[in-house]
Amino acid sequence: MEDTKVKKPLWKRILKGILLVIVVVIVVIVVAVYALWHNEIGTILSMKEIRERNDVHLDGSVYIMEVKGGFYLDKFVEQGGVSSDKELINFITSNITKGLIKMNTGETDIGCASFTATTEDGDALFGRNYDFAKTNTCIVFVEANEGRHASISTADLQFLGIDKEAGVNGIMDKITCLAAPFVPLDGVNDAGVSCGIYMSYQGLNTVATNQNTDKPDMTSTTLLRMILDYADSVEEAVEIAESYDLHDSANTSYHYMVADSTGKSAILEWVGSGDIVDNDGSARKLVVTYNDADANIGEAEAAADYQWVTNFIIQPDYYDSVHEKKGYDRYERIYEELSKTEGIVADEWAAMDILRQVGRRTWNNDDGNGCTVHSAVYNLTDRSVLWISNENFEDETAIFEFSLD
Repeated sequence: MEDTKVKKPLWKRILKGILLVIVVVIVVIVVAVYALWHNEIGTILSMKEIRERNDVHLDGSVYIMEVKGGFYLDKFVEQGGVSSDKELINFITSNITKGLIKMNTGETDIGCASFTATTEDGDALFGRNYDFAKTNTCIVFVEANEGRHASISTADLQFLGIDKEAGVNGIMDKITCLAAPFVPLDGVNDAGVSCGIYMSYQGLNTVATNQNTDKPDMTSTTLLRMILDYADSVEEAVEIAESYDLHDSANTSYHYMVADSTGKSAILEWVGSGDIVDNDGSARKLVVTYNDADANIGEAEAAADYQWVTNFIIQPDYYDSVHEKKGYDRYERIYEELSKTEGIVADEWAAMDILRQVGRRTWNNDDGNGCTVHSAVYNLTDRSVLWISNENFEDETAIFEFSLD
């Protein structure tokens, strides 16, 4: 029987071959992109706005983001950390954003407050106000990795160069936000350890701590990241802080408070000589003040099982007068409220009410901050947080509760 099969024209066979090559190339690219960026893609896809901005009330947008994978923190630790914001940007750009975008960090003049307390049911609490100006924030969820804890933390996106007026717009801004785990301001991990960072305004014109020994290096927010990821207790948080040279970010100075579910807490401060002459950031040394060993600070502190902090160094004789202590009025008010019940509050909402009393819209500002960007009460016993945006205490759309469970 005669073969009647007709061959396709040459041009059709060539076109088919070209299309096949294109498909193969696309598949290879997709596989390569997924292999290289699957965690980053998952993180970007998880990011969403949960509260819109309100310019009249100085509210920035609020976002949440679930970080997939390890965000290169192990590599960050292995290389010895970083000693400056510029080095941090270079690390993030080369590892997380793969060199796709250039980043920058902003400078802030923040005035904050924190305290520890215990609920009537015995839960350990850590409260925190972040006072600044209108800005966009992101609540960051980090999953547990081998040898590292899961955590909830809050980041000010202005630290990453996100326009405070525009917020997160488009894929490039979302890629920028992949760096949010490296700039936490406060948080809690699944071991029940919580930590916050606060400006301390040290030196004649606010001089950054800039230690220079043979230890590896950390900047202000990356040290907090280390505590959230690796600390099982206050003691381990202190060990982490002692293991690094601190290089304060944004050309300013900071101190920290850390607490755990046992009720233990500590204030971590890097100090040299008295305030006015404390102008050599490389000469400062870490001083740790525990809640159960703070009789040297004052009678009130010695008698209290809880701790509280604002924006001045608590070490005795650091200042010539009380008028030089930034936030001392808020410090006294927090103590006044906590001392009424010896640091025991009914629940998270009662703790939140203390933060409300020293918020920017309630308090007579002693600095240039226009609002309290967020108020958070972390429950260290059940690893959860009650989080409120910008003093909107009566607005249900601004009140959020999250849990690591």
